[in-house]
Amino acid sequence: MNISTTILIVVTSAIVLGIGALISFVVGRRHNSNEDWVVGGRDLPLYVVAFTQYATAVGGGVLVAHVGISYAWGFSVFWYELFVVVGLLILAMFAGWLRKRKFSTIPEIFTRLYGSNKLLISLVALAVIVVPMGWLATQFVAFGNLFSAVTGLNFNMLVVLMALISLLFVLPGGLTSVAWSDFFFGVFMVVASVIVAIYAINSAGGVGEMVSNLPDELVSLPEGFMAAGATTILLWLFAIVPGTLTNQLYYQRIFAAKSGSEARRGIYISAVMVFISGTYALIIGLSVRSQVADFGVDGREQAAGWLLDQMPSWLLALYGAFLMATIVSTTGSALQSIVVNLVEDLRKTFVKDVGSDNRKVMLSRVATVAVTILAAVLSIVYPQALNWLVATYAYSASMLVVPLLLGIILNRRFEVPRAVAFMSMGGGVVACAIAHIAGTVIPYAIFGVALSLVVYVVALLIFKPKTRSGNSVAEGASA
Repeated sequence: MNISTTILIVVTSAIVLGIGALISFVVGRRHNSNEDWVVGGRDLPLYVVAFTQYATAVGGGVLVAHVGISYAWGFSVFWYELFVVVGLLILAMFAGWLRKRKFSTIPEIFTRLYGSNKLLISLVALAVIVVPMGWLATQFVAFGNLFSAVTGLNFNMLVVLMALISLLFVLPGGLTSVAWSDFFFGVFMVVASVIVAIYAINSAGGVGEMVSNLPDELVSLPEGFMAAGATTILLWLFAIVPGTLTNQLYYQRIFAAKSGSEARRGIYISAVMVFISGTYALIIGLSVRSQVADFGVDGREQAAGWLLDQMPSWLLALYGAFLMATIVSTTGSALQSIVVNLVEDLRKTFVKDVGSDNRKVMLSRVATVAVTILAAVLSIVYPQALNWLVATYAYSASMLVVPLLLGIILNRRFEVPRAVAFMSMGGGVVACAIAHIAGTVIPYAIFGVALSLVVYVVALLIFKPKTRSGNSVAEGASA
């Protein structure tokens, strides 16, 4: 890559990030209370809620992994987006109940469902934290690897740069500044994806030429939807839906909406945009497949990289900024979520004097810097060892999804004993660990969630839940 192209990529990315940082700073100056930091002041506009949900759901995976899925299996890529949407729509069903009770974190939901208990809240908080911590570290590594190849800059220096950039979008106002910058990044991502998709179609000679060069099993309907195979699609289902249902980042956007109805509408709009991102991945993957059929299924991760090599400089610069926007939206959201659990859940559990509003914001900013440093150090010292963090998604979902969802459903009429939650969480972790150690081909989260469900039901039979009073039942029903 010539120096002029590199400069163009850097300048374009800097402009996009600069606009996002300016939005974050201005919003943070106006909204700097602890409630602004934790839940966006609980009054984010509908369009901001929708775009921040979208930016959270669509990360770097769409740019590379999903394009590879499309390259190898055509229309099967839509299953991936469908399962994300299914998880979001399930959350939408409970949005009114969640927003009405003014929760801030998932551990607070567990407190409502099973009562206040230091051990329970600590375990739930840790299970919630590990997922965004994994996101944060792996995004730093992804940024370092991608942009060191593009710019020739040192990997370690780029990781430090990404860490500093992430702070710009969190420190001013926590979730408020992250959500508003996500709105800008989300709009930019949609526009950029349309431009890149149009280029990909033209580079393949148009839709007709592109389709004529593709294998029938990828583009014929309904066969194309099953090109990945029923087993692979089933594995996606059990990997994605539970992970979506236990991802605190999605819940925080519900808590930050003006009302439960606006939270639901925000989810519906973001769900549509998630499908648009799937269309983008489909077009890019099939465009490359129509021009280059030599990668094969095993080499599908090369599909996005091949298209990059064909792009003109101006489009490559736009794509680089597109990539930066997706990574920054992910790191900012993950960083803010971790800090909220540390300050609002773990600290409150063990410290009686939580301090003033200003003190909590100050502690959140200090924790943000500390978590960023830790993630950057992990990324630099163990860049090849971060794959184990993928397991955190499985263990977190195995612990949380059953007691969380069934607890919300039963809470309308029953007081479920805390022992039920402990037993279900323990069963999920044990089953997940056994399957993990055994090296099963099937995602071990399936075993964890399955046993967690069985244990929850059995525990309900052993520890009889109490029926709530008439007022509590009415309150739950009205939600």
